[in-house]
Amino acid sequence: MNEYATEVDDYIKQFDGEKQQRLQAIRALVHRMVPSVSECISWRMPTFRLAEGGNIIQMAAFKSHIGLYPEPDTIQALKAELAGFPTSKGAIQLPLETPLPLELIAIIIGYRLNLLQEKQ
Repeated sequence: MNEYATEVDDYIKQFDGEKQQRLQAIRALVHRMVPSVSECISWRMPTFRLAEGGNIIQMAAFKSHIGLYPEPDTIQALKAELAGFPTSKGAIQLPLETPLPLELIAIIIGYRLNLLQEKQ
């Protein structure tokens, strides 16, 4: 793809079936947990934001994993829960060869929501 996606649907459609399914599953989970969530493309990846402001989480597809970007403080706070996944200061890698950990992603989203609501 020569151009960068400007809409979340376009971003997801550029990937094969397995990656699309995982991205859509994460997207659906965010929408279930935060019905008022807004979507945009930021830093060339789908970004989910509170209507009042503040990123909940970002996601991106790569060759062998789905990347989640919930902000460094979240990764540090949930270090024990994330022990089985490769992480860096701001990213979590969810390998494609393992089942998508929706329960863990829900914990991450919940943690981010609590942080954002405390800041308001």
